[in-house]
Amino acid sequence: MTLGLPLSTMYAFLLVLARVSGVIAFLPLPGIRDAVSPIRIVFSLSITFALFPVWPQLPDELAEISKLCAWVFLEAGFGLAAGLAVAMLTESFQLAMQLLGLQVGYGYAMTIDPTSQADSGVLQVMVGLMTSLLFFSLGLDHQLLRILAASFQRFPAGSWAPTAASLDGVVRLGGSMFSFGLRLAMPVIGLMLLIDLALALLGRMQQQLQLLSLAFPAKMLAALAVLMILAPGIARLYQSASSETMAALWHSVGR
Repeated sequence: MTLGLPLSTMYAFLLVLARVSGVIAFLPLPGIRDAVSPIRIVFSLSITFALFPVWPQLPDELAEISKLCAWVFLEAGFGLAAGLAVAMLTESFQLAMQLLGLQVGYGYAMTIDPTSQADSGVLQVMVGLMTSLLFFSLGLDHQLLRILAASFQRFPAGSWAPTAASLDGVVRLGGSMFSFGLRLAMPVIGLMLLIDLALALLGRMQQQLQLLSLAFPAKMLAALAVLMILAPGIARLYQSASSETMAALWHSVGR
């Protein structure tokens, strides 16, 4: 007696795995991109099996290779678009901290970013870890799984096709990422401009002062004080931005 799976189940598993893997490719989790292959494979398989109730019902017949490859490509594209939308949420905060680091002087201190294993500023690493914790504490991982489940009901595996309407939300999120990052960094950048003007006037009056040695500690301390004041509001800002992101994803699946 031999046990086997029907072709429809195997095709459904492959297509669901392609969509889930596309989301995980851009998911902003610490260390997930540089984790060893077995860990990422097990993570993708676990989510795929968890979505078993919404697996598509496909015909139990041998599909052409070209048709199957097209299905897998479209499913991976949907997952990549959803994962990119979530990644833009973190990148907006990263952009703000990068702008601050360059203006304030924290860009001279580099450390290893655990999400990319590349040299990054200390402010970028700090906000990256903070947003990763907020991603779980606000329950965005649960919402993302619900959106994935709803996407299979709205677009069964193999039926999604990229259109201008379906990608409009992701494009808008890309534009809002830059505007949100700039608005988040503007208060500190404005303060740095005032400090530069004050030091310039002071240097005009007292040319013997070593302004280069005074500018760095003054700007770093002022920026640190402002960041301490703004720190309690970062969670609210992230929650507001995440609500916009999740609303765009729900809209893309017709909810």
